[in-house]
Amino acid sequence: MHIERFTPCEILKPFIRNYVFVETTEDLVNRILPDTSLVMAFRYGGNISDVSKAHADQLPSALITGLKKSPRLINYGPGTGNMLVLFKAAGAAAFFKHPLHELFEASVSLDNFIVPDELALLEEQLAEAVNNRQRIIIIEQFLIKHIANYKQDQLILSALQKIRLSKGQIKIKELADAHYISQDAFEKRFRRVVGTSPKQFSTIIKIKSVVDSKIPDSSLSQMALEAGYFDQPHFNKEFKLFTGLSPADFFKIPQAW
Repeated sequence: MHIERFTPCEILKPFIRNYVFVETTEDLVNRILPDTSLVMAFRYGGNISDVSKAHADQLPSALITGLKKSPRLINYGPGTGNMLVLFKAAGAAAFFKHPLHELFEASVSLDNFIVPDELALLEEQLAEAVNNRQRIIIIEQFLIKHIANYKQDQLILSALQKIRLSKGQIKIKELADAHYISQDAFEKRFRRVVGTSPKQFSTIIKIKSVVDSKIPDSSLSQMALEAGYFDQPHFNKEFKLFTGLSPADFFKIPQAW
């Protein structure tokens, strides 16, 4: 597997984390963990399937994937080329006008959101591009055209920052009170812009902090405590839902990316 990452242009930096190109020469399966980013993907070669369940589902050549609470097993066939647009939390709202929580736990073909002729032209251009930098230019021209006059929700951006700084351990009522909004109104607004509830988003941040900062030889009980869990079974349950494996088993296997 060959992986390249690129940062977006200045205009798109408030909305997009980065672009990731995944190219393979042979068949392989990768475990994709839940993340805070909605992802738009364009396959310009080969085949990709979701093999998380008993029956493999071949994925569309162009799709958007919402936030998820559990991992996916993705099979990349030989000769596959795939471009991923990783949005920042709340960034996809600039391009997709309907409530993003409707995409939670789903991967949906982009022809549900983009005019078919425009999407077909975009896919054709990506397939004909001679390198990944050309593909980025094509995608960025498309994205910039769709964000005219969009203003980000500063209340939600502030809440996201507080969740990250607390490593997912802040209470939702505390978040709502800090922004002088009722908890019900805050949760509805958050789901619409971010793509999931503030509680579920906080859980993703909490477990990601454990996965990303694993210290060699640290005990599982220490990991759980530092993540704000005072009940080891509860930690083990949420960690397994997030990764598909127990903490002990997860940290034994290498991650592809």
